[in-house]
Amino acid sequence: MSQAVTNFPATTRSKPKTLWLIVGTVFLVLLAWAGIDLFAPRQTSLREFDAKEVARLETAMWRSYYDKERLALFGKLAELLRRQYRLPLLRSNAVAYQAAKAAFVFKEGKSRNDYEKALPSLVNYYGAIRTVSDIAFDVDRVAKLELEWWIIHRERNQYTRADLDRSLAELPAAIYQMPVEKFAEHARLRAEAMVIRDTKAAQSGVSEADWQRIDELLQASWQSLHQAVN
Repeated sequence: MSQAVTNFPATTRSKPKTLWLIVGTVFLVLLAWAGIDLFAPRQTSLREFDAKEVARLETAMWRSYYDKERLALFGKLAELLRRQYRLPLLRSNAVAYQAAKAAFVFKEGKSRNDYEKALPSLVNYYGAIRTVSDIAFDVDRVAKLELEWWIIHRERNQYTRADLDRSLAELPAAIYQMPVEKFAEHARLRAEAMVIRDTKAAQSGVSEADWQRIDELLQASWQSLHQAVN
């Protein structure tokens, strides 16, 4: 009785080795891409942005925030960072996570001590922006100014409308290192959009027509800022 042939061709035996080589190569390429995306030096101009598109995304983010849609808010933040501030894919998502986290930590707060728990994430957010920015702004100061207008807006019964306008103007003034007066119109229009949202929400609810008006005000606000910094 003849012995069965058990030797396989060399090409068949090498297939698993070739497969693992391909998988390993792809993994290394992806790892290198992720490293470049997240950590490679890059610089972007904070003065160059599409005001209309920033306004559209801010309106969408407001709606997501008040509807408690965390994933939608995160997605719009990441889109803003990619399209307007030219962050790469992974980095835009990592930075957006910090901003979204800060927003919802703040949303759950009941007092200033609670609100200030959002500050570390805001520092991380603005720190990432500063890393790629062509403007050497003070990260800690800007993060605190961001949180301050959030607090003034949340506790609006304890502050005046002028307080809100001022706080909204102080934030871009610190970022762009320009006089606060340059951003008075930007702040006024943005605050007006907030007042409409707040007033309508406290009454019958915010209608689509209200959101359209809010978007128009935000478009005018961001156009004013664009003109101020350029």
